[in-house]
Amino acid sequence: MNGALMQRGEADTFGVAGVQMDVSAFENNVERMGGYLRHIRARFPWVKMVLFSELSALGPGHNKAEPLPGPTEARLCELARETGLWFIPGSLFEQAEGPGGPVVYNTTPVINPQGEVVARFRKLFPFRPYERDVAGGSEFCVFDVPGAGRFGVSICYDMWFPETTRTLVAMGAEVILHPTMTDTIDRDVELSIARASAVTNQVYFFDINGVGDGGVGRSIVCDPSGYVLHQADGGAEIMAIDVDFARLRRERERGLRSNLGQPLKSFRDRDCVFDVYREHHPAYPYLDTLGPLTKPS
Repeated sequence: MNGALMQRGEADTFGVAGVQMDVSAFENNVERMGGYLRHIRARFPWVKMVLFSELSALGPGHNKAEPLPGPTEARLCELARETGLWFIPGSLFEQAEGPGGPVVYNTTPVINPQGEVVARFRKLFPFRPYERDVAGGSEFCVFDVPGAGRFGVSICYDMWFPETTRTLVAMGAEVILHPTMTDTIDRDVELSIARASAVTNQVYFFDINGVGDGGVGRSIVCDPSGYVLHQADGGAEIMAIDVDFARLRRERERGLRSNLGQPLKSFRDRDCVFDVYREHHPAYPYLDTLGPLTKPS
């Protein structure tokens, strides 16, 4: 949802909690998520938004795809309304009708404290070639929290393509909510990508992974100057962070870490044109020499 940019001078801080939860691939995890919401509401009353990892509600498995709206999303909306929290419940496999028939998307609902879905974001980059049966989305997602600021959503592999975060920030995003499900040995690389995404775009970056069947943990939260506010270990954990919008806006104006680089303005005022992004541009034939996107044999 692309509302008007927030008026400056509103609330300076906004509490966001990332939940690194033990995710089961074999049992429904929704009520456990509800338990976390109730606990956070009581333990951290200043927290206004809670973010879970990718596919945390039902676990991985495309056979669990549901139409959206659907029964699982409806229950998640009830939990948001019960606790009065903004709720980003990781993602769900969405059964939808595509141009050529039924397709499955990996979709994140954004639920407000009234229990209403205000946006849905479909993962742009499924982890191909391993997720060939998941369709990629085509639209970016930003939404406004009244009295706070603008948030953007991406999912897991999306962050490996810096254009996704750059686009969200160009749309005004001040915080990136990034549920992921990384259960592979490259989590250390993703920690670097998250930190680089934060500082090159002067944005808060919440990269929340699951544990158990939902990932190897090691979630990370970075601020607009590239400082790591918290990095989790490999167990279940709640990461409650105060987003400082006043500081973010001041640093976007003056430069990161108070008065250093201003990468957003420099990108805006650039002299170069990135022709490589024009499909099949004749000056860049190299990518066509790499062969098809297939699983290694």
